Amino acid sequence: MGSHRSLVPASGFNRGAGAALCALSAAAAALGAVPAHAAPSGETRAEVDRLYTQAEQATEAYNKADERASKLRREVSGAQDAIARQQERINAMRERLGALAGAQYRAGGLDPAVALLFSDDPDEYLDKAATLDRLTAHQAGQLRELQFAMRDLAQERAEAAGKLGELEKSRKAVATHKRTVERKLARARELLNSLSPSERADYDRASRSGRDDMPFLGGGQASSARAAAAVAAARSALGRPYVWGASGPSGFDCSGLMQWSYGQAGVSLPRTSQAQAHAGRRVPLSQAQPGDIVTYRSDASHVGMYVGNGQVIHAPYPGAPVRYDPVGMMPVSSVTRP
Repeated sequence: MGSHRSLVPASGFNRGAGAALCALSAAAAALGAVPAHAAPSGETRAEVDRLYTQAEQATEAYNKADERASKLRREVSGAQDAIARQQERINAMRERLGALAGAQYRAGGLDPAVALLFSDDPDEYLDKAATLDRLTAHQAGQLRELQFAMRDLAQERAEAAGKLGELEKSRKAVATHKRTVERKLARARELLNSLSPSERADYDRASRSGRDDMPFLGGGQASSARAAAAVAAARSALGRPYVWGASGPSGFDCSGLMQWSYGQAGVSLPRTSQAQAHAGRRVPLSQAQPGDIVTYRSDASHVGMYVGNGQVIHAPYPGAPVRYDPVGMMPVSSVTRP
C-alpha cells in the first residue's frame, strides 16, 4: 500500500464471533462514503491511497472473520460426529437394557419364597436367584450409564446449536463485509483510472518510495533452510496479481502471500498480518534477514517478506502485482522471524 501515515489501530477480531461482528462493523463504518464530486488530481491520489489503505485493513478483518468461520465449521462438523457416535452408543445401551429387562421378567414371575417352595430343585433355583440379583445390579449400573450418556448428549447438542448460531452470524457478516470492500475497491479503481498517465506514474512512484531513516540492510543469508525456501516461493510469485482475500497460488493479498510462501516451506502461518506479526521471534529491523516477516503501520494491517538488500516482496494493492519494494516504503511495525 502507498500510505505513509500512521493509522489508529483497528479493532481486532480477538475472540469469538461476537468480537468478529463488532470489528467488521467498525471496519465497514470506517470505509465511509466516497465523495462523488470531481477532485483535483492531488486530492484524487490521496483519496485512492486512503481507500486502498482502509480496504486493506478491512480485508485483514475479513480474513480474520473467514478464518473464524472456517474454525467454526470444523467445530460444528466435529460436534455433529460426536453427537452421532453418542446416539449410537445410547441406542446400543437401550438394546442391552431391554434384553436385561426381558431376562429379569422371565426369571422373576413368582414371589421368591413361593418359587423356592415349589421348586423341584432348590439349589438350581438359588443359583437362578443369584443370577437374577446380578442382572438387577448390572441393569441398575446400565441405567445410570444411560442417564449420564443422555445428559452428555443433550449438552453436546446444545453446544452444537450454539456453534451453528455463531457460524450463521459469521457467514452473514463475512458476506456483507465482502460486498462493502468490493464496492470501495471498485471506487478506488475508478478514481485511479481518472488520473492521467503521468499522475498515475507519480502515484505508483510514491507508493514505492523508501524512507530516509532506514538502517543499512545488506544481502545477508536466510535464518534457516525453511526461511530460504519461503523466500524462493515468494520470488516465484512475483508478477502474480493482488486479489483481496486470496492466498494463492494464482493471486494473493498481502498476508495470503506470506501464508502461501511459508506453506511451500512446510511452515503453517496464521491467515492475518496481525497474527503473523506474532508468529515467531521478534527481531530489530537492523538485524532483518531474508525470510523475516515485516509488518507495517501501527495496526499491522500490511505485511511483506524481507528478501535482502533493503527490499521486501509483497502484494501491494489491487492493480499492482506481487513485486519488490523498499523495506521502508511505509512505517514498519515489527519484524518477525518464523
